[in-house]
Amino acid sequence: MNVIPAGTKVPYTITYLEMAEKPAFGPAQLPGDVRLERAIDPPVWYFLLLYDAVGRDYEWQDRFEQAEADPSGLQSFVRHPDVVIWTALRHGWPHGFFVLDGRDTGICDLAYFGLVPQAVGSGLGRLLLQTAIATGWADESVSRMTVNTCTLDHPAALALYQKMGFAPVRREERLRTLAYDRPV
Repeated sequence: MNVIPAGTKVPYTITYLEMAEKPAFGPAQLPGDVRLERAIDPPVWYFLLLYDAVGRDYEWQDRFEQAEADPSGLQSFVRHPDVVIWTALRHGWPHGFFVLDGRDTGICDLAYFGLVPQAVGSGLGRLLLQTAIATGWADESVSRMTVNTCTLDHPAALALYQKMGFAPVRREERLRTLAYDRPV
């Protein structure tokens, strides 16, 4: 297996997507052994635990950098009453999570979404995404839902977001220094 070593600067593309109308579907019927739990007044470490478990393979590093540079800013994000963390628990441990950010009036941003590596391919991803979307739109003040993904994320992420009703609105090219070796 070939890898790009940690420390290498790589280009990537961010795709910003939005959904301007409430979809016809509601929350998915999650498997009976999956429980969706809303975090109430969560500590930052809990968010970072989920963020790392889901995002490590995809180079999610921004929030760790923020934890070092601006810990109070990260705390304000995680503990804001309009930012809600939902965790999908199966067999007593997190299989995935999503974060809905409603701090901008009329917009629900699906700020984070994903599964831990052990749950990828289990069929839970689409169901959890459908539930995240329906949960975001359940707020009657929402007139638009947004999300972004990038070419460092799971290769199926962009297609899944589009299949669920999000449409690309812009793209942005960036560079990132890899924190971990990355298989190619």
